Amino acid sequence: MLRDFFRAAALAGAAMTASDAAAETTYKMLDFSQLKGWEDDNHAAALKVFLETCPDLKDQDWQNLCALAQSQAQLLSQPEGKTGARSFFELFFRPVLIEDGTPGLFTGYFEPELDGSRYRTARFRYPVYRMPPEAKHSSPWLPRRDILTGPVMQGRGLEIAWVDDPVELFFLQIQGSGRIRLNDGSTIRIGYGGANGHPYRSIGTEMVRRGIYKAHQVSAQVIKAWVRRNPVAGRELLLHNPSYVFFREIRKIRPSKGPVGAMNRSVTTLRTLAVDPKYTPLGAPVWMEKDGETQMRRLMIAQDTGSAIKGAQRADVFYGTGDSAGQAAGRLRDPGRMVVLLPIQRAFALVPDEY
Repeated sequence: MLRDFFRAAALAGAAMTASDAAAETTYKMLDFSQLKGWEDDNHAAALKVFLETCPDLKDQDWQNLCALAQSQAQLLSQPEGKTGARSFFELFFRPVLIEDGTPGLFTGYFEPELDGSRYRTARFRYPVYRMPPEAKHSSPWLPRRDILTGPVMQGRGLEIAWVDDPVELFFLQIQGSGRIRLNDGSTIRIGYGGANGHPYRSIGTEMVRRGIYKAHQVSAQVIKAWVRRNPVAGRELLLHNPSYVFFREIRKIRPSKGPVGAMNRSVTTLRTLAVDPKYTPLGAPVWMEKDGETQMRRLMIAQDTGSAIKGAQRADVFYGTGDSAGQAAGRLRDPGRMVVLLPIQRAFALVPDEY
């Protein structure tokens, strides 16, 4: 009976439905010795990021571990804390490999920086909109084409700012958050404020369908360059995507902090993963083994989600803020695997054969 209770809690924590669990999802308990490079990581750095969001976890087992980590945070942050933090994870968690039959894939995301103004000028003429009240109560609302080419948004004071590059604004919507450097030297930070409810249509996929590029040639940089070389056709291409993201201004986060993720807390460069919460509980530590040209073995924290992040072995790595972070994130498309660290009883509930 106790095992049934913990299994129910585990499934609830992973936000699964019965149909999800039946869709060829498998769970395998691993030993920490089976995690490639585990002993070489900076576990204290991962623990610090875990502490950023663990107070928001609702289930009792997560709350207990969070309280324990908070009580020992000062000790674990000492120079020898790398070993202490590692012991914390090894004592109170178990690694669980969750698979759904789809190979692992890691991509990257970042926080863009755009140039802009609080007021429309000859240079800054592309609006960054907050969400209209009526759009909050209608899904789907108007498609991108109607929002950008029709009168519905005009004269309502819904502009947060104006920017000088419609292509970068389009990709800002894909990222969901960013910064706008104003012409007076100050900065506005913006985050996801809602969407119009239409499905996202990939511009890259559409370029391949039209025969503009082969699939292996398409990247964010390639798309941006083509749209700028072909302004009329490029504008029409961007309107092919009916999905539209609105923003909100974020005032309470220090500039040194990352953007707000799905847990309404700042994400951390190269320690935050965006995951599919159907399989990976938000707030959980996740061991990442990324292969490819540059291998990465490190303990991440699942603190974000994304509309394109679907599957047990699918994740987005947060690379930071600005152009260099964007270039690194844009290059990442590598195989590998992710292993979720779950509280001991929760892990055994998912893999009862290990009792």
